[in-house]
Amino acid sequence: MQYKRSSALFAQAEKVIPGGVNSPVRAFGAVGGTPIFIKKAHGPYLIDEDDNQYIDYINSWGPMILGHAYQPVVDAVVEKTKLGTSFGTPTEIETKIAELAVSMVPNIDKIRFVNSGTEACMSAVRLARGFTGKDKIIKFAGCYHGHSDSFLIQAGSGAVTFGSPNSPGVTAGTAKDTLLADFNDLDNVRELIKANTNEIACVIIEPVAGNMGCIPPQPNFLKGLRELCSEHNILLIFDEVMTGFRLSKGGVQQLYNVQADIVCFGKVIGGGLPVGAFAARSEIMNHLAPLGPVYQAGTLSGNPLAMAAGLAMLQALNDDAEIYKRLEEKTAYLHEGMARVLTENKVVYTINRVGSMISVHFSKTPVIDFKTAANANNDMFKKFFHGLLNEGVYIAPSAFETWFIADALSYDDLDKTIAAVETVAKTL
Repeated sequence: MQYKRSSALFAQAEKVIPGGVNSPVRAFGAVGGTPIFIKKAHGPYLIDEDDNQYIDYINSWGPMILGHAYQPVVDAVVEKTKLGTSFGTPTEIETKIAELAVSMVPNIDKIRFVNSGTEACMSAVRLARGFTGKDKIIKFAGCYHGHSDSFLIQAGSGAVTFGSPNSPGVTAGTAKDTLLADFNDLDNVRELIKANTNEIACVIIEPVAGNMGCIPPQPNFLKGLRELCSEHNILLIFDEVMTGFRLSKGGVQQLYNVQADIVCFGKVIGGGLPVGAFAARSEIMNHLAPLGPVYQAGTLSGNPLAMAAGLAMLQALNDDAEIYKRLEEKTAYLHEGMARVLTENKVVYTINRVGSMISVHFSKTPVIDFKTAANANNDMFKKFFHGLLNEGVYIAPSAFETWFIADALSYDDLDKTIAAVETVAKTL
Protein backbone atom coordinates (compact mmCIF):
# COMPACT_ATOMS: atom_id res chain seq x y z
CA MET A 1 0.00 0.00 0.00
CA GLN A 2 1.02 3.61 -0.57
CA TYR A 3 0.94 6.04 2.35
CA LYS A 4 2.18 9.23 0.63
CA ARG A 5 -0.59 11.48 1.88
CA SER A 6 -0.42 10.09 5.44
CA SER A 7 3.36 10.56 5.50
CA ALA A 8 3.05 14.17 4.34
CA LEU A 9 0.33 14.91 6.90
CA PHE A 10 2.40 13.38 9.69
CA ALA A 11 5.40 15.53 8.78
CA GLN A 12 3.14 18.56 8.84
CA ALA A 13 1.59 17.57 12.19
CA GLU A 14 5.00 17.05 13.84
CA LYS A 15 5.71 20.76 13.44
CA VAL A 16 2.75 21.86 15.57
CA ILE A 17 1.67 18.82 17.65
CA PRO A 18 4.05 17.01 20.06
CA GLY A 19 5.12 13.85 18.27
CA GLY A 20 2.61 14.64 15.54
CA VAL A 21 -0.23 12.99 17.51
CA ASN A 22 -2.70 13.90 20.25
CA SER A 23 -2.45 10.51 21.98
CA PRO A 24 0.92 8.73 22.13
CA VAL A 25 -0.05 5.23 21.01
CA ARG A 26 -1.19 6.64 17.65
CA ALA A 27 2.40 7.50 16.77
CA PHE A 28 3.46 3.96 15.73
CA GLY A 29 6.45 4.33 18.06
CA ALA A 30 6.05 0.72 19.23
CA VAL A 31 5.88 -0.78 15.76
CA GLY A 32 7.87 1.65 13.63
CA GLY A 33 6.80 3.48 10.52
CA THR A 34 4.47 6.40 9.95
CA PRO A 35 0.97 6.57 11.43
CA ILE A 36 -1.99 6.29 9.11
CA PHE A 37 -4.23 9.35 8.82
CA ILE A 38 -7.88 8.36 8.51
CA LYS A 39 -10.22 10.36 6.30
CA LYS A 40 -13.52 8.61 6.93
CA ALA A 41 -15.11 5.38 8.10
CA HIS A 42 -18.29 3.40 7.57
CA GLY A 43 -19.48 0.12 9.02
CA PRO A 44 -16.42 -2.04 9.78
CA TYR A 45 -14.06 -0.11 7.47
CA LEU A 46 -11.57 2.74 7.72
CA ILE A 47 -10.47 4.73 4.67
CA ASP A 48 -7.20 6.64 4.94
CA GLU A 49 -6.04 9.82 3.24
CA ASP A 50 -4.48 7.74 0.44
CA ASP A 51 -7.86 6.00 -0.11
CA ASN A 52 -6.63 2.67 1.27
CA GLN A 53 -9.42 0.69 2.94
CA TYR A 54 -8.92 -1.40 6.10
CA ILE A 55 -11.02 -3.82 8.12
CA ASP A 56 -11.00 -2.09 11.51
CA TYR A 57 -10.28 -3.89 14.79
CA ILE A 58 -9.63 -0.74 16.84
CA ASN A 59 -13.12 0.71 16.47
CA SER A 60 -12.05 3.99 18.11
CA TRP A 61 -10.65 1.87 20.99
CA GLY A 62 -13.97 0.21 21.64
CA PRO A 63 -17.12 2.30 21.28
CA MET A 64 -18.07 1.45 17.70
CA ILE A 65 -19.85 -1.77 18.67
CA LEU A 66 -22.34 -1.33 15.83
CA GLY A 67 -19.83 0.01 13.32
CA HIS A 68 -18.71 3.44 12.18
CA ALA A 69 -21.26 6.10 11.20
CA TYR A 70 -24.08 4.02 12.68
CA GLN A 71 -27.10 5.80 11.27
CA PRO A 72 -29.25 6.22 14.43
CA VAL A 73 -26.28 7.78 16.24
CA VAL A 74 -25.47 10.06 13.30
CA ASP A 75 -29.10 11.16 13.02
CA ALA A 76 -29.37 11.83 16.77
CA VAL A 77 -26.24 14.01 16.76
CA VAL A 78 -27.26 15.93 13.62
CA GLU A 79 -30.73 16.71 14.97
CA LYS A 80 -29.39 17.73 18.39
CA THR A 81 -26.73 19.95 16.78
CA LYS A 82 -29.46 22.01 15.09
CA LEU A 83 -30.73 22.99 18.55
CA GLY A 84 -27.34 24.16 19.86
CA THR A 85 -24.10 22.43 20.77
CA SER A 86 -23.58 23.35 24.44
CA PHE A 87 -25.54 25.23 27.10
CA GLY A 88 -23.80 24.70 30.44
CA THR A 89 -27.22 24.03 31.96
CA PRO A 90 -29.24 20.89 32.77
CA THR A 91 -31.00 19.21 29.84
CA GLU A 92 -33.69 16.56 29.72
CA ILE A 93 -31.59 14.15 27.68
CA GLU A 94 -29.08 13.81 30.55
CA THR A 95 -31.82 12.32 32.72
CA LYS A 96 -33.02 10.04 29.91
CA ILE A 97 -29.62 8.44 29.35
CA ALA A 98 -29.01 8.26 33.11
CA GLU A 99 -32.28 6.38 33.62
CA LEU A 100 -31.45 3.97 30.81
CA ALA A 101 -27.90 3.32 32.02
CA VAL A 102 -29.08 2.71 35.60
CA SER A 103 -31.73 0.29 34.33
CA MET A 104 -29.16 -1.70 32.32
CA VAL A 105 -26.37 -2.00 34.90
CA PRO A 106 -26.72 -3.91 38.19
CA ASN A 107 -25.94 -2.39 41.57
CA ILE A 108 -26.02 1.31 40.63
CA ASP A 109 -28.60 3.91 41.66
CA LYS A 110 -27.09 7.12 40.34
CA ILE A 111 -24.64 8.10 37.63
CA ARG A 112 -22.68 11.25 36.85
CA PHE A 113 -21.47 12.06 33.35
CA VAL A 114 -18.04 13.52 32.62
CA ASN A 115 -16.01 13.96 29.44
CA SER A 116 -13.60 11.01 29.34
CA GLY A 117 -12.70 7.70 30.91
CA THR A 118 -9.72 9.37 32.57
CA GLU A 119 -12.02 11.89 34.23
CA ALA A 120 -14.40 9.14 35.33
CA CYS A 121 -11.66 7.08 37.01
CA MET A 122 -10.03 10.13 38.59
CA SER A 123 -13.38 11.24 40.02
CA ALA A 124 -14.26 7.74 41.23
CA VAL A 125 -11.03 7.53 43.24
CA ARG A 126 -11.60 10.98 44.75
CA LEU A 127 -15.12 9.91 45.69
CA ALA A 128 -13.82 6.70 47.26
CA ARG A 129 -11.29 8.64 49.31
CA GLY A 130 -13.92 11.13 50.41
CA PHE A 131 -16.42 8.42 51.31
CA THR A 132 -13.98 6.25 53.29
CA GLY A 133 -11.76 8.97 54.75
CA LYS A 134 -8.68 7.00 53.65
CA ASP A 135 -5.91 7.99 51.22
CA LYS A 136 -4.23 4.99 49.61
CA ILE A 137 -5.40 3.07 46.57
CA ILE A 138 -4.44 -0.26 45.04
CA LYS A 139 -4.10 -0.53 41.27
CA PHE A 140 -2.75 -3.37 39.15
CA ALA A 141 0.41 -3.42 37.04
CA GLY A 142 -0.56 -3.10 33.40
CA CYS A 143 -4.04 -1.72 34.03
CA TYR A 144 -4.56 1.73 32.57
CA HIS A 145 -7.11 4.11 34.08
CA GLY A 146 -6.19 7.25 32.20
CA HIS A 147 -3.37 9.72 32.63
CA SER A 148 -4.29 11.13 36.06
CA ASP A 149 -1.22 11.26 38.32
CA SER A 150 -2.43 8.55 40.70
CA PHE A 151 -2.69 6.02 37.88
CA LEU A 152 0.65 6.48 36.12
CA ILE A 153 2.37 3.96 38.33
CA GLN A 154 3.24 1.08 35.99
CA ALA A 155 0.31 1.79 33.72
CA GLY A 156 -0.48 -0.40 30.73
CA SER A 157 -1.10 0.40 27.09
CA GLY A 158 0.56 3.59 25.85
CA ALA A 159 2.71 4.07 28.94
CA VAL A 160 4.19 0.60 28.60
CA THR A 161 4.42 0.87 24.83
CA PHE A 162 6.71 3.86 25.16
CA GLY A 163 8.83 2.41 27.95
CA SER A 164 7.98 5.00 30.59
CA PRO A 165 5.40 3.48 32.91
CA ASN A 166 6.30 5.93 35.70
CA SER A 167 5.80 9.33 34.11
CA PRO A 168 7.93 12.36 35.01
CA GLY A 169 5.67 14.95 36.57
CA VAL A 170 4.08 12.48 38.98
CA THR A 171 5.23 13.52 42.44
CA ALA A 172 6.69 11.17 45.03
CA GLY A 173 3.87 12.16 47.35
CA THR A 174 1.26 11.03 44.85
CA ALA A 175 3.14 7.83 44.04
CA LYS A 176 3.38 6.76 47.68
CA ASP A 177 -0.41 6.62 47.95
CA THR A 178 -0.71 4.24 44.98
CA LEU A 179 0.07 0.63 45.84
CA LEU A 180 0.86 -1.69 42.95
CA ALA A 181 -0.53 -5.23 42.80
CA ASP A 182 -0.16 -8.05 40.28
CA PHE A 183 -3.21 -8.80 38.16
CA ASN A 184 -4.79 -12.19 38.91
CA ASP A 185 -2.81 -12.53 42.18
CA LEU A 186 -5.10 -12.43 45.22
CA ASP A 187 -2.32 -13.25 47.66
CA ASN A 188 -0.40 -10.18 46.52
CA VAL A 189 -3.46 -7.98 47.16
CA ARG A 190 -3.94 -9.58 50.56
CA GLU A 191 -0.33 -8.77 51.50
CA LEU A 192 -0.73 -5.12 50.48
CA ILE A 193 -3.88 -4.77 52.56
CA LYS A 194 -2.20 -6.36 55.57
CA ALA A 195 0.81 -4.02 55.27
CA ASN A 196 -1.43 -0.94 55.03
CA THR A 197 -4.13 -1.67 57.58
CA ASN A 198 -7.02 0.81 57.56
CA GLU A 199 -5.24 3.05 55.02
CA ILE A 200 -6.69 1.82 51.71
CA ALA A 201 -9.70 3.66 50.30
CA CYS A 202 -10.23 1.59 47.18
CA VAL A 203 -9.03 -1.06 44.80
CA ILE A 204 -9.39 -0.02 41.14
CA ILE A 205 -9.14 -2.58 38.37
CA GLU A 206 -9.96 -3.25 34.74
CA PRO A 207 -11.98 -6.39 35.57
CA VAL A 208 -11.17 -7.69 32.10
CA ALA A 209 -7.87 -6.06 31.25
CA GLY A 210 -7.57 -4.40 27.85
CA ASN A 211 -4.39 -2.40 28.19
CA MET A 212 -1.90 -5.25 28.25
CA GLY A 213 -3.79 -7.02 25.54
CA CYS A 214 -7.01 -8.74 26.49
CA ILE A 215 -6.44 -10.57 29.77
CA PRO A 216 -9.39 -12.28 31.48
CA PRO A 217 -9.65 -12.58 35.26
CA GLN A 218 -8.70 -16.02 36.53
CA PRO A 219 -11.51 -18.07 38.12
CA ASN A 220 -12.62 -16.55 41.46
CA PHE A 221 -10.15 -13.63 41.20
CA LEU A 222 -12.85 -10.96 41.04
CA LYS A 223 -14.96 -12.69 43.68
CA GLY A 224 -11.91 -12.90 45.91
CA LEU A 225 -11.28 -9.16 45.45
CA ARG A 226 -14.89 -8.46 46.37
CA GLU A 227 -14.55 -10.50 49.56
CA LEU A 228 -11.27 -8.81 50.55
CA CYS A 229 -12.70 -5.35 49.98
CA SER A 230 -15.85 -6.10 51.96
CA GLU A 231 -13.82 -7.57 54.81
CA HIS A 232 -11.57 -4.51 55.13
CA ASN A 233 -14.06 -1.70 54.34
CA ILE A 234 -12.40 -0.91 51.02
CA LEU A 235 -14.40 0.21 47.99
CA LEU A 236 -14.03 -1.90 44.86
CA ILE A 237 -13.95 0.17 41.65
CA PHE A 238 -14.47 -1.52 38.30
CA ASP A 239 -12.99 0.50 35.46
CA GLU A 240 -15.42 -0.57 32.73
CA VAL A 241 -14.43 2.17 30.31
CA MET A 242 -13.68 -0.57 27.77
CA THR A 243 -15.94 -3.37 28.98
CA GLY A 244 -19.06 -1.46 30.03
CA PHE A 245 -21.99 -2.09 27.65
CA ARG A 246 -19.57 -4.07 25.43
CA LEU A 247 -19.25 -7.45 27.12
CA SER A 248 -22.89 -7.48 28.22
CA LYS A 249 -25.67 -4.99 28.90
CA GLY A 250 -24.58 -4.87 32.52
CA GLY A 251 -20.87 -5.12 31.81
CA VAL A 252 -18.47 -7.27 33.82
CA GLN A 253 -20.63 -7.09 36.95
CA GLN A 254 -23.33 -8.98 35.06
CA LEU A 255 -20.96 -11.22 33.12
CA TYR A 256 -19.12 -12.54 36.19
CA ASN A 257 -21.84 -11.89 38.79
CA VAL A 258 -19.56 -9.74 40.95
CA GLN A 259 -20.72 -6.42 42.36
CA ALA A 260 -18.43 -3.40 42.43
CA ASP A 261 -19.00 -0.37 44.67
CA ILE A 262 -18.25 2.18 41.94
CA VAL A 263 -18.25 1.58 38.19
CA CYS A 264 -16.54 3.79 35.59
CA PHE A 265 -17.74 4.05 32.01
CA GLY A 266 -16.60 5.67 28.79
CA LYS A 267 -16.34 5.04 25.06
CA VAL A 268 -19.57 3.08 24.37
CA ILE A 269 -21.66 5.33 26.60
CA GLY A 270 -20.88 8.24 24.28
CA GLY A 271 -21.51 6.42 21.02
CA GLY A 272 -18.11 7.59 19.80
CA LEU A 273 -18.24 11.11 21.22
CA PRO A 274 -16.17 12.20 24.26
CA VAL A 275 -18.07 10.90 27.29
CA GLY A 276 -17.23 9.20 30.55
CA ALA A 277 -19.31 8.43 33.63
CA PHE A 278 -19.07 6.96 37.09
CA ALA A 279 -21.88 5.35 39.03
CA ALA A 280 -22.62 3.74 42.38
CA ARG A 281 -25.37 3.19 44.89
CA SER A 282 -27.00 6.29 46.37
CA GLU A 283 -25.16 6.34 49.71
CA ILE A 284 -21.85 6.73 47.87
CA MET A 285 -22.99 9.05 45.07
CA ASN A 286 -24.70 11.39 47.56
CA HIS A 287 -21.24 12.35 48.82
CA LEU A 288 -20.74 14.29 45.57
CA ALA A 289 -21.32 18.03 45.37
CA PRO A 290 -23.84 19.62 45.45
CA LEU A 291 -25.27 17.05 47.90
CA GLY A 292 -22.01 16.23 49.65
CA PRO A 293 -18.49 17.50 50.28
CA VAL A 294 -16.63 15.69 47.43
CA TYR A 295 -16.20 18.21 44.63
CA GLN A 296 -16.37 17.33 40.95
CA ALA A 297 -17.48 19.56 38.09
CA GLY A 298 -17.20 20.08 34.35
CA THR A 299 -18.59 22.71 31.99
CA LEU A 300 -19.05 20.22 29.15
CA SER A 301 -20.22 17.30 31.30
CA GLY A 302 -23.53 16.06 29.94
CA ASN A 303 -22.94 17.84 26.63
CA PRO A 304 -26.15 17.46 24.58
CA LEU A 305 -24.41 16.13 21.47
CA ALA A 306 -22.56 13.46 23.45
CA MET A 307 -25.73 12.58 25.37
CA ALA A 308 -27.69 12.23 22.13
CA ALA A 309 -25.06 9.91 20.66
CA GLY A 310 -24.84 7.86 23.84
CA LEU A 311 -28.59 7.55 24.24
CA ALA A 312 -28.99 6.33 20.66
CA MET A 313 -26.22 3.77 21.18
CA LEU A 314 -27.51 2.45 24.50
CA GLN A 315 -31.07 2.23 23.17
CA ALA A 316 -29.86 0.18 20.21
CA LEU A 317 -27.93 -2.19 22.50
CA ASN A 318 -30.78 -2.45 24.99
CA ASP A 319 -33.35 -3.21 22.30
CA ASP A 320 -31.33 -5.91 20.52
CA ALA A 321 -31.66 -9.14 22.48
CA GLU A 322 -29.16 -10.97 20.26
CA ILE A 323 -26.38 -8.36 19.97
CA TYR A 324 -24.02 -9.83 22.57
CA LYS A 325 -24.56 -13.37 21.32
CA ARG A 326 -23.68 -12.28 17.77
CA LEU A 327 -20.60 -10.42 18.94
CA GLU A 328 -19.35 -13.39 20.92
CA GLU A 329 -19.96 -15.77 18.01
CA LYS A 330 -18.08 -13.56 15.57
CA THR A 331 -15.17 -13.18 17.97
CA ALA A 332 -15.04 -16.95 18.55
CA TYR A 333 -15.05 -17.52 14.77
CA LEU A 334 -12.11 -15.13 14.36
CA HIS A 335 -10.29 -16.80 17.27
CA GLU A 336 -10.70 -20.28 15.82
CA GLY A 337 -9.62 -19.19 12.34
CA MET A 338 -6.52 -17.32 13.53
CA ALA A 339 -5.53 -20.18 15.83
CA ARG A 340 -5.80 -22.63 12.94
CA VAL A 341 -3.62 -20.70 10.49
CA LEU A 342 -1.03 -19.73 13.11
CA THR A 343 -0.75 -23.35 14.23
CA GLU A 344 -0.48 -24.60 10.65
CA ASN A 345 2.41 -22.20 10.08
CA LYS A 346 4.14 -23.21 13.34
CA VAL A 347 3.91 -19.76 14.90
CA VAL A 348 4.17 -19.71 18.70
CA TYR A 349 1.18 -17.78 20.05
CA THR A 350 -1.46 -17.38 22.74
CA ILE A 351 -4.89 -15.91 22.03
CA ASN A 352 -6.98 -14.41 24.83
CA ARG A 353 -10.66 -13.67 24.37
CA VAL A 354 -13.62 -12.45 26.43
CA GLY A 355 -16.84 -11.63 24.60
CA SER A 356 -15.98 -9.20 21.80
CA MET A 357 -12.46 -8.46 23.05
CA ILE A 358 -9.53 -10.52 21.75
CA SER A 359 -5.75 -10.29 21.44
CA VAL A 360 -2.90 -12.27 19.94
CA HIS A 361 0.28 -12.65 22.02
CA PHE A 362 3.39 -14.23 20.56
CA SER A 363 4.08 -16.20 23.70
CA LYS A 364 4.49 -19.90 24.42
CA THR A 365 3.08 -19.48 27.93
CA PRO A 366 -0.35 -18.24 29.02
CA VAL A 367 -0.65 -14.44 29.27
CA ILE A 368 -2.31 -13.72 32.61
CA ASP A 369 -0.74 -10.46 33.83
CA PHE A 370 1.58 -7.60 32.91
CA LYS A 371 4.76 -9.64 33.33
CA THR A 372 3.68 -12.43 31.02
CA ALA A 373 2.36 -9.91 28.46
CA ALA A 374 5.68 -8.05 28.50
CA ASN A 375 7.61 -11.31 28.04
CA ALA A 376 5.91 -12.09 24.73
CA ASN A 377 7.84 -11.68 21.48
CA ASN A 378 6.99 -8.09 20.68
CA ASP A 379 9.46 -7.93 17.78
CA MET A 380 7.31 -10.54 16.10
CA PHE A 381 4.25 -8.42 16.86
CA LYS A 382 5.77 -5.53 14.89
CA LYS A 383 6.09 -7.77 11.81
CA PHE A 384 2.56 -9.05 12.41
CA PHE A 385 1.15 -5.53 12.67
CA HIS A 386 2.76 -4.23 9.48
CA GLY A 387 1.96 -7.42 7.61
CA LEU A 388 -1.72 -7.12 8.48
CA LEU A 389 -1.72 -3.41 7.66
CA ASN A 390 -0.35 -4.20 4.22
CA GLU A 391 -3.15 -6.77 3.79
CA GLY A 392 -5.80 -4.18 4.67
CA VAL A 393 -6.39 -5.16 8.30
CA TYR A 394 -5.97 -2.46 10.95
CA ILE A 395 -5.20 -3.54 14.51
CA ALA A 396 -3.83 -1.44 17.36
CA PRO A 397 -0.18 -0.40 16.82
CA SER A 398 0.85 -1.90 20.16
CA ALA A 399 1.12 -5.42 21.53
CA PHE A 400 -0.42 -4.08 24.74
CA GLU A 401 -3.87 -3.36 23.32
CA THR A 402 -6.93 -5.52 22.88
CA TRP A 403 -8.77 -5.81 19.57
CA PHE A 404 -12.45 -4.83 19.52
CA ILE A 405 -15.02 -6.63 17.39
CA ALA A 406 -17.94 -4.71 15.85
CA ASP A 407 -21.26 -6.26 14.91
CA ALA A 408 -20.89 -4.53 11.53
CA LEU A 409 -18.19 -7.08 10.63
CA SER A 410 -19.53 -9.72 8.24
CA TYR A 411 -18.28 -13.29 8.14
CA ASP A 412 -16.75 -12.40 4.79
CA ASP A 413 -14.74 -9.69 6.61
CA LEU A 414 -13.70 -12.24 9.21
CA ASP A 415 -12.64 -14.72 6.52
CA LYS A 416 -10.60 -11.99 4.82
CA THR A 417 -8.95 -11.24 8.16
CA ILE A 418 -8.11 -14.91 8.75
CA ALA A 419 -6.67 -15.11 5.22
CA ALA A 420 -4.56 -12.01 5.95
CA VAL A 421 -3.29 -13.60 9.17
CA GLU A 422 -2.38 -16.73 7.18
CA THR A 423 -0.46 -14.68 4.62
CA VAL A 424 1.46 -12.87 7.36
CA ALA A 425 2.02 -16.07 9.36
CA LYS A 426 4.01 -17.52 6.46
CA THR A 427 6.51 -14.65 6.89
CA LEU A 428 6.90 -15.01 10.65
